[in-house]
Amino acid sequence: MADYPIIADVSAYIVRTLRSKMCPEPIPSPNNIEVSSPADQDVDYILGLYLYDIREEGGTAVPPFMPAGQVRLQKAPKPYNLYYMVFINGSSQMGLKAPDVQKILGRVAQIVNDNNSVLPNQLQTWLDTNEPPINITQAKITLEEKVRVWQAINKPYQVSLFYKAGPVFLSSEVVVDTPRVVDASFGIHIQGSDE
Repeated sequence: MADYPIIADVSAYIVRTLRSKMCPEPIPSPNNIEVSSPADQDVDYILGLYLYDIREEGGTAVPPFMPAGQVRLQKAPKPYNLYYMVFINGSSQMGLKAPDVQKILGRVAQIVNDNNSVLPNQLQTWLDTNEPPINITQAKITLEEKVRVWQAINKPYQVSLFYKAGPVFLSSEVVVDTPRVVDASFGIHIQGSDE
């Protein structure tokens, strides 16, 4: 199962995908797309990806322990959903007008729709298990919830895109050695005999 950097790996995948498909049009340089918070000051980029929430997913049933070799059990991974906001950096020095912002957000929506799934072993190449894909979908939240995300970082609301990425299975480091069989007894009984 994926190790703890998987959360950062998902963010890096989204930014890498946006950089490869949005430059040089409508964004001039890959350096203009960053993992960042709208609260960051004195940063000059155009498009930001902000991870604003991580929630354990309750609907996926996993056993408490899974085999980890011949005589070991590992605590099962926990599934999480990652919640992102894609926003235009208001402090950017690029002087974007409303039509520019709408073009950029439209292109982001198009790219995410076309690249809405990634396998964990594409993000962590050492994985030898077949994990389900991490799907990136539009977060089903209301305008009021979007406004609250902006208020939490003391910024006025601006039009932005909200996505959910999941399930992201995060492995556990808890490994239990199972007891070995040290004594076994066998007997033979011949059917029809009295002994």
